[in-house]
Amino acid sequence: MTTLTDRRNETRVNVRIPLRYKLIGNQSDAEQMAESENLSHRGVFMWTAYPLKVGAQVALRLRMPSEISGISASEVHCTARVIRIQESDSGGLVGVGLRIERYHATGERERWAS
Repeated sequence: MTTLTDRRNETRVNVRIPLRYKLIGNQSDAEQMAESENLSHRGVFMWTAYPLKVGAQVALRLRMPSEISGISASEVHCTARVIRIQESDSGGLVGVGLRIERYHATGERERWAS
């Protein structure tokens, strides 16, 4: 279920979406999987097993559901910076707050055309 909350003057959508990310500037680093907890037009909070550091820049990919975007499902490519780390109460996963610096959404037709 999707709910809206207002934090830091931004509307956030509480939704779990699988996503992929990779550290920018680290050629040896493989793409990692994570899951969002919430999204806004300026940020993402996600849970991952791979530790990141505040200030790190990442390339992020996620498939935005049509229920959120209001259009057909689209893949979103982002450049984001880690601004917060939160340890999990249950251990294992780490919460990561990302500020989106740039993004590009690709619709179904555009993705298949390229």
